[in-house]
Amino acid sequence: MEVLERIQTDWTTTLHEIGPNFASRAAQSDRDGTFVFENYEELKAHRFFSAMVPEELGGGGMSYPEMCNLIRTMAHYCSSTALAFSMHQHLVAATIWKYKHKDQGAPVLQKVADQQLVLISTGARDWLASNGELEKVEGGYLFSAKKAFASQSIAGDVAVTSAPFLDEDGQWQVKHFSVPMKSEGVEVLDDWKVMGMRATGSQTIQFNRVFVPESAIALTRPQGDYHSVWDLVIMVAMPLIMSAYVGIAEKAMDIALEIGKKYHRNQDHLSYITGRLYNQLLSAQSQWRSMYALTDNFEVPPSEDITIKILSYKTNVADAAMETVASAMEAIGGQSFYQKNQMERLFRDVQASQFHPLPRWEQIAFTGERLLQDNG
Repeated sequence: MEVLERIQTDWTTTLHEIGPNFASRAAQSDRDGTFVFENYEELKAHRFFSAMVPEELGGGGMSYPEMCNLIRTMAHYCSSTALAFSMHQHLVAATIWKYKHKDQGAPVLQKVADQQLVLISTGARDWLASNGELEKVEGGYLFSAKKAFASQSIAGDVAVTSAPFLDEDGQWQVKHFSVPMKSEGVEVLDDWKVMGMRATGSQTIQFNRVFVPESAIALTRPQGDYHSVWDLVIMVAMPLIMSAYVGIAEKAMDIALEIGKKYHRNQDHLSYITGRLYNQLLSAQSQWRSMYALTDNFEVPPSEDITIKILSYKTNVADAAMETVASAMEAIGGQSFYQKNQMERLFRDVQASQFHPLPRWEQIAFTGERLLQDNG
């Protein structure tokens, strides 16, 4: 049984053609902690970065569920490539929703299609309070901040970010905007020395008095308060991001089955471990599918109800994916402890699933609070 489902479209066929190249480079990129530049060049050459952009804007017109499955499939070849790619795609997805429902964002989507631009999210540091500072100057602001966990920052073209600002009435706000990575004052630090997902290029971006024109401000919201913008971001971002981890879990199961079939006759307990492993994988897959179904391929309006469900699913999928890989390691035994075994890398990579917003205990508290405040 091979867990990976080959959905035969032009995009997935192409991915299966170039994916083995990703797989052949994955171990070396992990050992060196270097970004998957060659993989990105291949993805750009085949226009994957604009695959989901509507066709009328020059993109491939791929559906949201197809993109989730594409990222899942990509993770079978290289976890880091899949996760980094998902970060770009969730910004594209949010812009597609705005284009479809608010007639906004067409120029951004056209640039992504025309130039295969790579978009960077600093979302891990842009939650309710945000961080950094904005100084008002003529025509705009000077922006200073350190934004950690910025996936693919080393290879991206535009950072989508935010910072707090004290307005003239003494009220703290958060302003959201984009910054070209070639802007004066932008530096990518060499600090991505981590346990797993080592090849995602998620270095901290340091912004030192970077000029942000007033026209670049896309949103201003009260600092610290929950804003409806998060309903859109969470709805389209988390299913894409978690797709990478479902792919990791599937790959771990494939490895466990391949090895287990050689030894199960002499290892009576292996059938029990394998059965449990399959249950755990099904839990990850089914809840992940429920996640992306909630987006209704960009047709549904974002809502707090969807946000609560998506965040809860995110925690459950992360837990199930980590449990799946842990059980797969148990199934194949001590050989999984060696770095030369792919399972060791998958185990490290899947741990990152728990750190995406919101981490487990923050999510549980957020969900509980919202449910208790619901007067409906």
